[in-house]
Amino acid sequence: MSRLEICFNELKAKGQKALVPFVTAGDPSGSFTLSCMHAMVKAGANVIELGVPFSDPMADGQVIQRASERALDAGMTLVGVLNIVKSFRKTDQKTPIVLMGYLNPIEFMGYEAFASEAEIAGVDGVLTVDIPPEESKELTQAYKAHGIAPIFLLSPTSTVERIKKVANVAEGYIYYVSLKGVTGSANLELSEINEKVSIIKQHTNIPVAIGFGVKTADIASDIAKIGDAVVVGSALINCITDHDGTSKAEQAVFDLLNSMRLAMDANATK
Repeated sequence: MSRLEICFNELKAKGQKALVPFVTAGDPSGSFTLSCMHAMVKAGANVIELGVPFSDPMADGQVIQRASERALDAGMTLVGVLNIVKSFRKTDQKTPIVLMGYLNPIEFMGYEAFASEAEIAGVDGVLTVDIPPEESKELTQAYKAHGIAPIFLLSPTSTVERIKKVANVAEGYIYYVSLKGVTGSANLELSEINEKVSIIKQHTNIPVAIGFGVKTADIASDIAKIGDAVVVGSALINCITDHDGTSKAEQAVFDLLNSMRLAMDANATK
């Protein structure tokens, strides 16, 4: 059983939902990212999504775009991201790590080479934003051969046909984009999210994580009532940039995540 499966099974047994923070690897440095990952686990994170910096992150809003630019300027690469995961695994063998990024760097390395190196590093899943399920066979075969879950996105505009296609190939969890737009956008409509996630769950048994627009503990609490996991990204990167990547930034990330964890767990005890 994979780390992701163990994680979600343990949470389900306790009536809890997964808290999944996203940060861009290498923003502002690899050493900060590594230290921040451990802090996020202490704050109550269950799964960590690491963004692989890319020069054209088309699905991301300005906050994550700028984080990618800073990471690239600091010299972060796909190999560098894998090295961060390796370092994390020296002291944490439990927390699942999911890489989130774009196809170009993976194609450059080669599907098999990347999947092999990701397995060695201790990666548990990869969300490749810009590859649709009907074009993903070769890539998902490489992932699955190395025990890595291929994770896919669904959105408010996804049809039932699209949901079925994603459900047929996805493992680990499905990432539901909770609104139309890019990361960090505003104004979540909970009733619409609930309706769509209910439809998705008619076609898959794997967990559904909900992200985009999760900024506060109250929002995280509301989202946790609907999905199996809550993903928070831009709000954490704002914590980092507001404090210039210092120890205060790490503390701000901890505080925000911990407030979300407490709010989400309050739901579980009701």
